[in-house]
Amino acid sequence: MRHHTSCIVALLVLLAGTVAHADLRSEAMAMLARLRQDGMATRFPEELRSLDATVATGELYYQLSDQPKAAHYYRLAAQKGALLERHLMKARLGSNTVVPLPTDAPRQTTLPVPQSSAATAGQSSLSAVAQPPDAQHDAGTAEHASISVPSDPASSHIHSTKLVGAIGTYTVHKRDTLRLIAGKLGVSISRLTAMNGLSLRSRLKPGQLLRFNNQRIIPTSNIRDGIVINIPDRMLYLFQKGKVAYATAVALGTPTKMDNIPWQTPTGKFKIIAKIKDPTWTVPPSIQEELRREGKEVITSIPPGDDNPLGRYALRTSLPGILIHSTSSPWSIYTYASHGCIRVYPERMATLFRMVPLNSPGEIIYHPVKAAVTADGRILLEVHGDIYDKTRGIMHEAKALLRSMRVTEKVDWSKVKQVVARRSGVAEEVTRETTESRHVQPVVTHDQSPS
Repeated sequence: MRHHTSCIVALLVLLAGTVAHADLRSEAMAMLARLRQDGMATRFPEELRSLDATVATGELYYQLSDQPKAAHYYRLAAQKGALLERHLMKARLGSNTVVPLPTDAPRQTTLPVPQSSAATAGQSSLSAVAQPPDAQHDAGTAEHASISVPSDPASSHIHSTKLVGAIGTYTVHKRDTLRLIAGKLGVSISRLTAMNGLSLRSRLKPGQLLRFNNQRIIPTSNIRDGIVINIPDRMLYLFQKGKVAYATAVALGTPTKMDNIPWQTPTGKFKIIAKIKDPTWTVPPSIQEELRREGKEVITSIPPGDDNPLGRYALRTSLPGILIHSTSSPWSIYTYASHGCIRVYPERMATLFRMVPLNSPGEIIYHPVKAAVTADGRILLEVHGDIYDKTRGIMHEAKALLRSMRVTEKVDWSKVKQVVARRSGVAEEVTRETTESRHVQPVVTHDQSPS
């Protein structure tokens, strides 16, 4: 009887805590919505972005079932919101008094990577990159407001040279779909829906805000000026002088094949041997055979235009038959849907085309597991699926990588198991010790090639 009573008491305490957290969450959300309606985005955009980032962090921890941390950020958001309301009121009254804003909450692009606590099954990306992101600046254009990786590092406020991305919000534009947004941000559609309490059938409205996380570790490479494409990452990184100058999600080759003809994107080093604007697509014999088997009209070439699957820009690589090109199927970005080529979102490809010089070197790699050690000794792990079945198992890869980094004594292996199981594709902390959330400033990164 005593045990039964203690269980009831414990349950009541847990329920009380859950209700309290729900109240804090509602308060923070209501505060954010009220400030938007009051015109805070126009008068004080930076302050509103900071508040939005704080709420987004709370939402991330809420999705990860870390109620104490979620409550901390919701409470902080409510406090900051109250100060912002006073700030806005004073501005409207013409007061010269400036109310200081809280400084203990990180800005949108420097939010902490969450601890790997138990997450909901639906949250098993982005992400992304976090941002990889100019999405965080939300300029209101389809080209820039929807991108997950910085196109201009100087304006992205991402201070680390080893980690790209952020926890942020995306503003829905006309004709946006969940699939298109996931591709732009470089996050899985399942994580995007889970973070925003949506389903695949949810209808989006222009102006609607979607939270995302697409923080990811930049893969190590010997290329200082050129392109690196990591297949499991579904990301293209353009390096200039050893730093990422541009990054974007891509679509890659499907793991299926026809007879003995594989459609997988090959790994290996290459050079950009041609830059083609408004290319004509010469249909490869293998695709002609596929059309014939499907009973479709066999086409040998398609001239430039809206029906051309290569889009307006193409970079020809020295790898046989492999192009990096824009696409007439932007919904396919961040999937494995091509016959081996690398597809890039059209507006992103236009920028990449301008930035990549002829004869630039490149490399396509296959690293499903990446890791980093931060300046303050925390260990981050990023895990993707083994889509082409090239490894001896993701857990084996993770263990081998962490052993090679000589950090096994500092790793919480239960967290590693959770990160491996989720395969979220974003950087997550696996340090043994529990630490307070701090800005992530990775200084050492590693990745694991398949054995």
